[in-house]
Amino acid sequence: MADIIQLLPDHVANQIAAGEVVQRPASVVKELLENAIDAGASNIKLIIKDAGKTLIQVIDDGKGMSVTDARLSFERHATSKIKTADDLFQLDTKGFRGEALASIAAIAHVELKTKQEQVDLGTAIIIEGSEVNSQDVVVTPKGTSVSVKNLFFNIPARRNFLKSNAVELRHVIDEFHRVALAHCTISFAMYNNGSETFNLPASNYRQRIVNIFGNKTNEKLVPVEEDTEVLKISGFVGKPEYAKKTRGEQYFFVNNRFIKSAYLNHAIASAFDGLLKSGTHASYFLNLTVDPQTIDINIHPTKTEIKFDDEHTLYALLRSAVKHSLGQFNIAPVLDFERDSNLDTPYDLNKKQTLEPVIEVDRGFNPFKDSTKSSEGTSVKSSSFKKETSANWESLYVGLESKGNNEREDFSEVQFESQESTASMFVDDAEVEQVHTTYQLHNKYIVSTIKSGMLVIDQNRAHQRILYEDFLKNMTIKEAVSQQLLFPLQLHFSVQEIQILGQLKEDLEHTGFVFSNVLVESVEITGVPISVPESEVSIILEQLISDVENEVPDAHFSATDLLAKSMAKSLAIKTGQNLKKDEQEHLVNKLFACKEPNVSPTNKTTFVTMSVDELDKKFI
Repeated sequence: MADIIQLLPDHVANQIAAGEVVQRPASVVKELLENAIDAGASNIKLIIKDAGKTLIQVIDDGKGMSVTDARLSFERHATSKIKTADDLFQLDTKGFRGEALASIAAIAHVELKTKQEQVDLGTAIIIEGSEVNSQDVVVTPKGTSVSVKNLFFNIPARRNFLKSNAVELRHVIDEFHRVALAHCTISFAMYNNGSETFNLPASNYRQRIVNIFGNKTNEKLVPVEEDTEVLKISGFVGKPEYAKKTRGEQYFFVNNRFIKSAYLNHAIASAFDGLLKSGTHASYFLNLTVDPQTIDINIHPTKTEIKFDDEHTLYALLRSAVKHSLGQFNIAPVLDFERDSNLDTPYDLNKKQTLEPVIEVDRGFNPFKDSTKSSEGTSVKSSSFKKETSANWESLYVGLESKGNNEREDFSEVQFESQESTASMFVDDAEVEQVHTTYQLHNKYIVSTIKSGMLVIDQNRAHQRILYEDFLKNMTIKEAVSQQLLFPLQLHFSVQEIQILGQLKEDLEHTGFVFSNVLVESVEITGVPISVPESEVSIILEQLISDVENEVPDAHFSATDLLAKSMAKSLAIKTGQNLKKDEQEHLVNKLFACKEPNVSPTNKTTFVTMSVDELDKKFI
């Protein structure tokens, strides 16, 4: 029998390895930015075209590479970061696997230009699908420039699975944020399709956060500092009143490396216990410094998962440090059992001068005397309780005796019923039909009767379906009704959130929103849809931004459809809201006037029916 096991060619092995390392354009951005940091760069520039599908270029002013290193860097398992297995537990660099450049070169067109400071000329290498096309001497400034073009050109299936440019760009920006936040002493710049998106000068950590997420972020931050033998914590958490419905602004960095940890995230959530509204999440930007020997980074090629030696200790330290900061800056209420709150001076009286109280005495008061005339002629009342004698029983009949037949005028004051009224246990059938058509169960379900039995409607999902179809109709026909605000409403968002609103601005205007001004970090609204209260505008827009960021759309993704779903979810009647009879009936009638009343916009059942036969079986 012939041998069937054979070694795979290098270019095939590289393509297989690339499936783990390079999942989307954001993966390439992460690897190239981390290489630039490892090279000791102080200025890093990221250039993106078509969300990274056409071009990803990273330019740095690091130490550069020699001719041999430049060529060897594209080989698999070739790295300058480690030499022995023991180095894995003393890592102070971002990369160590030696797979990134080889994987990227296997699935894209890569052009590398690099030069060291002490040499006059640099090296330029062009690689297409793991094949080196050229290697030349070139004039280039100190540092390295890597251009990745036509990502997944030789793997059409992977390219087709990429999402829309807007979605892929958000992933690229997320990776850019993670690297930029971890290294605030390095200057970063990002350009998207020729326009500058971010320009972050070298600064302290607080200023870096403000530069990325907007000036309004500064007032939301509470510093967290803790230094122990096991763990050093530094960074900021957001104030509870600024908590968001999304987890977008939650960053953990361990030894300047971004990580994801549900366990440590729970420590932050428990520290905020009792301070956050339901369904909201606190923001945090925390740097954790631990001994490299106590962690294992070599879990996954993306290096965002880390194993800790003693997670329970880290959990307790992190939770107590955050609680201490919230209490220290008067964010959380402090209990002081020795202080008597009854002795606190009210705020209104804090600066007023105290006056001696005036006592008035009524010297003529005698509680044991009845009301008598005093010598001066004034009446003095006694405060004693005098028992009143009950009236005689004959007095009940006073005035009822007849005064004669000639005194008929007395009957003019007596009123008679024009028609005899008799109470009945049974009301008209028509009245029963009118009053008892619907019932509300637990302020969640609407129960109605039908010919075949009973109908149970989920009020929240039903209202979502009604609003969803209304919004879609308004955005399609573009005849939405808007109510003008007396005073313009100004809302503040981060730079990337403003970009999302800019993409949805036209569709939002078709639903009834009127934007008078859109700035870099704020929007001014002068009109809202007629069904939207002014107090809920910020909540609706935040929910919309969250849905757009977290949506994983398919090839037929429609921004209009997503906008209608998000607004319907925000404005729909909530579970627990009491509805009047006419509101219940209106909801039922509007639901069955919809095109698809059976399911909500998220394809969940809106109502169920139960026939009389099914009810009868329950009583067998």
